[in-house]
Amino acid sequence: MSHTLGVRQAQKQKTRRALLDAALELLEEQSLSSLGLREVTRAVGVAPTAFYRHFRSIEDLGVALVEEALGSLHPMIRTIVSTTGDGEERIARAVELIAGHVDAHPAHVRFIARERHGGVQVVRAAIRDQLALFAVEVAEALAEDPVSAGWGEEDLAMLAQLYVDQMLGTASLFLE
Repeated sequence: MSHTLGVRQAQKQKTRRALLDAALELLEEQSLSSLGLREVTRAVGVAPTAFYRHFRSIEDLGVALVEEALGSLHPMIRTIVSTTGDGEERIARAVELIAGHVDAHPAHVRFIARERHGGVQVVRAAIRDQLALFAVEVAEALAEDPVSAGWGEEDLAMLAQLYVDQMLGTASLFLE
């Protein structure tokens, strides 16, 4: 019986992955607000009702894509801000890491760049929340950096947000 549950769970994960991948591929040419549930399930080859075993709505699928695209970036962000060296070395390392990530995950980066200001509010909020977490992590790293000694929390938070915005802008430019 437990073997059957394991097989069923594996199949469920495989279908979920296929739905996410199909949506990401379809989103190369359109925005999330124009993506249809039937369009995604048709691309995967499953019945539309199967979609609801994995996601409550297309918006829920969009939030899952945000978590997948940005949630895994926290270690990379920590690497970028903890890089030692002078300013030029740190910038070069940051650009190198961002370029590598964009090269490895262009569809995810394109999705985030497009949907950050897109028509689906819950997805915009999920992106905003992830970027806010990055800004907090960057501010914490900046606070530990001797170069930032004497800076207030507000200044560090503002600089951190600028860094995060610049990293996202840089990632978007690599798509062109």
